[in-house]
Amino acid sequence: MHATITHRLHTTTRSTTTARFPRTPSVLLSKRLSQPQHHHHRLLHSTTTPPPKMSSLLPHLPPITRLSPSIIRILGGNPSKFTLQGTNTYLLGTGPSRILIDTAEGKQEWFDSLRQVLQDEKASIQTVLLTHWHHDHVGGVKQVRELQPEGVEVRKFVSPGSSSSSSSSSPSGRHGESGAEEWGVIEDGDVFSCEGVRLRALYSPGHTDDHVGFVLEKGNDGEGDDLFAGDNVLGHGTAVFEDLAAYMASLEKMKGVVGGRLFPGHGEVVEDGKTKVGEYIEHRRVREREALEVLGRVKEDGEAGWGSMELVKVIYSKYPEALHGPAEGSLRHVLRKLQGEGKVREERGRWFLGGREEGRL
Repeated sequence: MHATITHRLHTTTRSTTTARFPRTPSVLLSKRLSQPQHHHHRLLHSTTTPPPKMSSLLPHLPPITRLSPSIIRILGGNPSKFTLQGTNTYLLGTGPSRILIDTAEGKQEWFDSLRQVLQDEKASIQTVLLTHWHHDHVGGVKQVRELQPEGVEVRKFVSPGSSSSSSSSSPSGRHGESGAEEWGVIEDGDVFSCEGVRLRALYSPGHTDDHVGFVLEKGNDGEGDDLFAGDNVLGHGTAVFEDLAAYMASLEKMKGVVGGRLFPGHGEVVEDGKTKVGEYIEHRRVREREALEVLGRVKEDGEAGWGSMELVKVIYSKYPEALHGPAEGSLRHVLRKLQGEGKVREERGRWFLGGREEGRL
C-alpha cells in the first residue's frame, strides 16, 4: 500500500537545503497528446520547418504532485496542444477542509485522482474557486458536487456590468454548466482561507473578461507571495487573450504582487514568477514595436496603408506560413490596442501609422 501511494502522489518543492519534499525530475513526454482541441494557448516557433509535436517539447507532469505541504496539483487528464499537459487544478490547505482552484473538464481520470487525494488526505472540499469561464476550468463542477452531495461552495468572478441572465461572464453564462446559477461570486480583493492557506482574489482580465487569479499570502507584508495565475501566464509558451490592453494591465498588476512562485493554469510551476511575468510583458511590447516599425516603412508597391496579413508576412517572415493565420489574429489584437492609444488608425481595412488627426500618410 505504501508503494502504491508513493507512486500516485509525487512530491516537489524548491531546491533548497531545507526542503521537506524532494523534487521530481522532469522527463519528456513520449506519448502523443491527441485530446480534443481548445483555443486557449499556443506555442509559435521561429523556424522554417513545421514545429515539433507538442509532446516533444513539454516536461512530464505526474497526474498528482505535492508541490508544498499545503498545495497538491491534480492534472485534468485533458492534454492537448492547446491545454499543454492538461489543466492544472490545485487542492489547497493542510486540514480536513480544503480549497480547490479550478475543476478542469470533469474527465474521469481527474475525478478519480481528486477522489483518491481527498481519501488519502482525509479531507473534503469546502470551497471551489474558478479562475474563468472556459470549459477546461469549470467542466468538473458537477463531479465535485457528486463527490460531496452534502454540498460545496462554488465561486466565480462576474465581470463589472454583467447580468446573471445574459452576461457571457456570469456564473450561468457561456460555459452552460448545469447548476451554475447556484454559484457564488468572487470580487476583487476577496479573501479565502482554510487551515494552512490564505488567498486573496486578484481580478486580472485579458485572457477572458471574467479572469481572476489568487495571491497566496505569506504574511510578510506581501514579500514573497506566490500567485495562482490562471491562464494569463502559462508554464510553457505564451497565452492568448481577448483584450490586449486589459491583458497588459493585468500582467503589470500580477508582476506587482508576485514575489515567489507562480502556479499556472497549464504547465509546470514557475519558480521566479516576477521574472516570468516580466518576460510576458516584454514579449507583447516587442510585438507592438514591430508593428509600429513596419507601419512606418514605405511600401515597395507604393500602395497606401497595410493590410493585416501584409504586416504578418513581414513581421512573421521566419515563421511557417501555416502559422500566419493565427499570427494575424494575434496581430489584430496588437493593432487594436495601438489604435486605442492613438498610435495607429484603420481606414477601409488598411492600417496606417499615427492617429486619425494626422491625416492619411
